[in-house]
Amino acid sequence: MSKAAELANLIGNINAGGGGVNRNVIINGAMNVAQRGTSFTVTNEYGIDRWFFRENTDGALTFSQDTTSPDGFYNSLKVNVDSVDSSIGSSQFAHVAQRIEGFNIQPFAFGSSAAKTIVLSFYVRCSVTGKFGGSVTNGENNNRSFAFTYDINSANTWERKSVTIVGDTTGTWNVDNSQEMAVFWSLGAGSGHKKAEGSWDATASVQSASEASVELIGNASATWFITGVQLEVGQNPTEFEHEKFSQTLQKCQRYFQKIESLGSVGSFNAFPYTGLSRTSTIGKVSLGWITQLRAAPTITTTAANTFAIVNGSGSAIACSSVSVGRTNVNSAMIEFTVSSGLTVGQATYLTTNNATDPSVSVDSEL
Repeated sequence: MSKAAELANLIGNINAGGGGVNRNVIINGAMNVAQRGTSFTVTNEYGIDRWFFRENTDGALTFSQDTTSPDGFYNSLKVNVDSVDSSIGSSQFAHVAQRIEGFNIQPFAFGSSAAKTIVLSFYVRCSVTGKFGGSVTNGENNNRSFAFTYDINSANTWERKSVTIVGDTTGTWNVDNSQEMAVFWSLGAGSGHKKAEGSWDATASVQSASEASVELIGNASATWFITGVQLEVGQNPTEFEHEKFSQTLQKCQRYFQKIESLGSVGSFNAFPYTGLSRTSTIGKVSLGWITQLRAAPTITTTAANTFAIVNGSGSAIACSSVSVGRTNVNSAMIEFTVSSGLTVGQATYLTTNNATDPSVSVDSEL
């Protein structure tokens, strides 16, 4: 697309109530942030930050962060078909999705007479040609859906696609911190998860348009890549809104944070958290989050014996158990139990045990 056409599209979207900076409600659309890791064989969980993968078929898929990308991008999300399901049952499905917080779709004004038209754009590359399906839904409420299709015209070639979605004047679209929108790219869907494309209705659990003719998971060793995903107000796709890595990371950390050691501090690999010894066997450590979370999180840690507590005399004592106490959107209190060696009221801090690589995962996903 020429620069003149891009400018015309941007001006048109501004006139429609969109445009400007921060116009993209998709987070990590360039697939750059991957706090959890870079490769996943999953059934129902998050992988690359803000991207949710779910698979309920007789096949198997691998999802990964990949450096195969179109000009102007460095990363993409790759899907590989490891095991084929050539006959998908009516209730079966596989998809990549992004769940969107209600606060972030406020500019859309969905559910009102002022609902704005929005446009979804993305770069896609696939080893299989044909018509693929996807959908936009009202997320957690799951009673409004808009199915769409897009065509892969050339195998193993990056193509930019766009889907114009008329604003939904009905339905429930709350402006809050819950899941109020979801965007799906189907990798395979049975009849129970499809509907006709191109309009809003109350059909639930939709992940694909019935007009789609290709189910990726039905093709042995097929690959599918996506990046440059953008969802914005307006009828026309504008150039992808690149942002600094630090900005994208901070947006992702509202939903997930992985806290690891600071590296060597004196004789230990310390964590950025300190606390007090409550008893001779329990150290209480207060954790503050890097950025305020969407909601009170679920906290998980590596095995207790990957951590150690440093006592007042400077000795690192291996932990035998970990217990999460109070937690909210800003902080949490965690208790680390040791066999003995702490002094009540003395300051302490976390460190690693036996050169292991412990971490604390803080999950506030939708």
